[in-house]
Amino acid sequence: MDALLVSKLFTQIGPSGFLEGLGITLYHTVVSAAFAYLFGLPLGILLCVTEKGGIRPIVWLNKIVGFLVNILRSIPFIILMVALIPAARAVVGTSIGNEAMIFMLIVAATPYVARMVESSVKEVDKGVIEAARAMGTGTMGIICKVLLPEAKPSLIVGAVISTVTIVGYSAMAGTIAGGGLGAIAVTKARTSNAQDVIWLCVALIVILVQVIQEVGMYLAKRLDKRNCRRKKRKINIEKSI
Repeated sequence: MDALLVSKLFTQIGPSGFLEGLGITLYHTVVSAAFAYLFGLPLGILLCVTEKGGIRPIVWLNKIVGFLVNILRSIPFIILMVALIPAARAVVGTSIGNEAMIFMLIVAATPYVARMVESSVKEVDKGVIEAARAMGTGTMGIICKVLLPEAKPSLIVGAVISTVTIVGYSAMAGTIAGGGLGAIAVTKARTSNAQDVIWLCVALIVILVQVIQEVGMYLAKRLDKRNCRRKKRKINIEKSI
């Protein structure tokens, strides 16, 4: 894409601009992901801890919470948006715009995050949990000192996947008068069928997703205890040679 075409595309968008659209998309994603994890992390831990064979089994509670989570996860986001219009109006005072979009993203992402967290925590070695129990560690101690630290790399990978999903959902903001790159692309597609604008928005979203993916995978790799142990073994071997 040459400089003349890029200049033309930026002129077509006007004062809102691609950079503003990117900023709004980031705003949607960061705020929604933060609140989705604020609610989804304890929910996912609850699902893991209370299941049959968990460290604090409460089967009836697990089934009720799991059923509600599955219902929300099963609804396509575009349908959930329409269903949440009255709730958005009651909670944030409006059913359109960025605030309403963020509310809808939080509701849609929270059950998804909960299942990702549950899956990550289940990967923790049962032997480590049993060892903590044998030392008299309580339920909260096991959660805070064993489950979360041991599952940290997997939790970060899950956070990356969840955040990328939220980026995809945020592209639908244009349907409720919200902003962002998705809204710019949809608006131009409807009004002038500007394919260049649409594909530039797609390219920016792809770049954003790649940045999130690379940063998240880097952090997960750095925090993986197994990699740390491998590095220590390698250093010890090199020293012994």
